[in-house]
Amino acid sequence: MTLQISGLVKHYGAIRAVDGVDLTVADGEFFGVLGPNGAGKTTLLELVEGLREPDSGTISLLGQSPWPRNPALLPRIGVQLQASAFFERLTAREQLTTFADLYAAPHRRVDELLDLVGLAEFADLRTEKLSGGQLQRLSIACSLVHDPEVVFLDEPTAALDPQARRNLWDLLREINAAGRTVVLTTHYMDEAESLCDRVAIMDHGTLLSVDSPRGLVRTLDAPTRISLPTTVLPERSARELAGGAVQGEVSADNGTVTLSTRRPELVLAELAARQCLDGLSVRGANLEDVFLALTGREYRA
Repeated sequence: MTLQISGLVKHYGAIRAVDGVDLTVADGEFFGVLGPNGAGKTTLLELVEGLREPDSGTISLLGQSPWPRNPALLPRIGVQLQASAFFERLTAREQLTTFADLYAAPHRRVDELLDLVGLAEFADLRTEKLSGGQLQRLSIACSLVHDPEVVFLDEPTAALDPQARRNLWDLLREINAAGRTVVLTTHYMDEAESLCDRVAIMDHGTLLSVDSPRGLVRTLDAPTRISLPTTVLPERSARELAGGAVQGEVSADNGTVTLSTRRPELVLAELAARQCLDGLSVRGANLEDVFLALTGREYRA
């Protein structure tokens, strides 16, 4: 088992950043920690990485305790923090070479990793010339330069554009496929669904639920949503349909009518009989629905 946490607590005055967390992460697993802003995700990772001292509880990382700061663990873990800082006026290759020297890693790893993260053609650019997505990839390369067994990533795709996020997802899959255990925090539900074997949903310092994304969705008793343009199915017709045998609820917004039902097969059959299938979309429950059901819908700054 890569990681075992029992009764972990970390308070900052009255703030319960981590409050009695129990958690395990298996060898080779891609594990995600989800939660709104202020849920305690970053503090949890910092405790596991040995950057902060827990108030109480135990952590076993690769069979050892990370606190007090454990030098024996440092060559075995890779850490990409939420905000990364690089040495000034160095190129991407020089940055990575410096990190390799800090870990006594062979310099051949530098070019291997530049190629892995898609930065080979930008290797001689100074970091201030790199885009946000390129800097994120360089940060991950720095966390991998010493070939760690487990990699911790704190919101690695935050503030990236959709194309950069997807490219980074491909990289993270490759890292995990190479046999490394990956633990990441994120508040992007699609990211967790796409990448993670299991996820933990966290709020107010506690774990609310832990399972595979599909397993969490199965626990949510949610209706199927069938949407159509109102030009194809007017709202009045949708309400007549919902009031019949299919038994559902109807909402309309911006030219789209949505029928929420637990009998989607009856709705679809009726729509087909009425030849009202143009522009139809069907959506079942997803991880975002689970997240909102557990954490609420209020805005978190």
